[in-house]
Amino acid sequence: MTYRQANLTSYATTSSEQQQPPLLGWLAIVGLVLVVVVSTFAAGAAARPIYIVSTLGVGIFLYLRYPLLYIGLVWWMWFLTPFISRLIDYRSGFDASRFILVSQYLVTLLTLHTTLKNLPQSSRKGGMPFILAFLGVFYGFLIGFVKTTPFTAARGMLDWLTPISFAFFIFIKWREYPQYRQSMIRIFLWGVLVTGIYGVFQFVTAPEWDRFWLESTKLKSFGDPEPLKIRVWSTMASPGPFASMMMTGLLLLFTSTEFMRIPAAAAGYLAFLLTMVRTLWGCWFVGVLTLLSSLKPKIQMRLMVTVLVMAICVVPLTTMEPFSEAIATRLETLSNLEKDNSAQVRQEIYRDGFTKAMTNILGNGIGNTFIVNEKGVLEPIVIDSGILDMFFTLGWFGAIFYLGGLILLLFQVFQFTEPSFDPFMAAARAIALASFASLPLGSAMLGVSGMMLWGFLAIVLAGHKYYVKQRNPGIN
Repeated sequence: MTYRQANLTSYATTSSEQQQPPLLGWLAIVGLVLVVVVSTFAAGAAARPIYIVSTLGVGIFLYLRYPLLYIGLVWWMWFLTPFISRLIDYRSGFDASRFILVSQYLVTLLTLHTTLKNLPQSSRKGGMPFILAFLGVFYGFLIGFVKTTPFTAARGMLDWLTPISFAFFIFIKWREYPQYRQSMIRIFLWGVLVTGIYGVFQFVTAPEWDRFWLESTKLKSFGDPEPLKIRVWSTMASPGPFASMMMTGLLLLFTSTEFMRIPAAAAGYLAFLLTMVRTLWGCWFVGVLTLLSSLKPKIQMRLMVTVLVMAICVVPLTTMEPFSEAIATRLETLSNLEKDNSAQVRQEIYRDGFTKAMTNILGNGIGNTFIVNEKGVLEPIVIDSGILDMFFTLGWFGAIFYLGGLILLLFQVFQFTEPSFDPFMAAARAIALASFASLPLGSAMLGVSGMMLWGFLAIVLAGHKYYVKQRNPGIN
């Protein structure tokens, strides 16, 4: 058996930890679920601090004892925390600060322990892109600290720093790549299934808690708080991040061999289309082309069969009412961008902001995209361009380091040969490129979208190091 055949065989196997799940870790997760459910429906406003404290406590325990389960907790918190926040708002009153959302950042930023311990010496082991990105973010934070306020700079820092820290944690755990690979496939399989089903339910029924939240926030871009008139955001905070997560999950489904990938794809693609986020529809197509071109012909044929089966399951759903009208109307705008309001707004953003961004040498600093409203609550300012956001925020000094690290990492992963026989690495690389392609039309490097971009770049790098070690056991 050749080396590549051996690794393809191991691709379908599971680790001993997955075969015998750690009992204490799962008990902690079950206990957390019970605490969250009970507090959400019985504790009123106290459910918010209970959620933050309990998730952080379990996060610390899993991070120290069961890193594989910790990774799962992190992803599911990003998937579900906004939904839990809306349920609490519905039962105990709207919280404009949305302070509960800090929990997903706190749990993810536990990885800073690993990052600070290993980052300085990582340049010799392939970690230079992360070092460059951290330098860019740190520079932006210092400028923001001076130009804005410590509070707004710290809040903005959460969005910029969290994805890089999480990605570096995955990279440094390269020895456990097979376990992380299987875990990520399973997490996103069930993530697509659960959030996809809820997304379709949200569109059809407009649940009371979602209507209450939409009316309270007055976000017109999310559609109207009525059945069949909502732009789906499912369990997440808005259509954009949900579409980013769904694009990622749907590309990963091509690497899954479990039967549940079929119903997951049906619900997932339908919910993905109902987000009405055309940019990420196009990025998904970029991802599919990248994935197909990365694989050997034999694996390409197998993937094409999977695509065909999924299309047979999904296409009839998109042509049925009440879905077809909403999807068809949005698709028609792709051929008539001159009359499309959102396209015109983006053109104005680039026309008015490009020169200002490119001539902003020092930058406005991290935190400049938040304002304090008349109620004393932080509100984000949306910049529909990740490129402009980088230069506005980090200036030339910070953006050169940050964007340089990102491009260097992207360039590196496209030099690797392992994706030709490891479908997961091929899918992860395709996800990274698709996410990067969305930067001109959205800040895909921040928050949950940044988690997808940086996280999947990191796991490709980890996979490469793992395979190099298998070929050359003497290499450290």
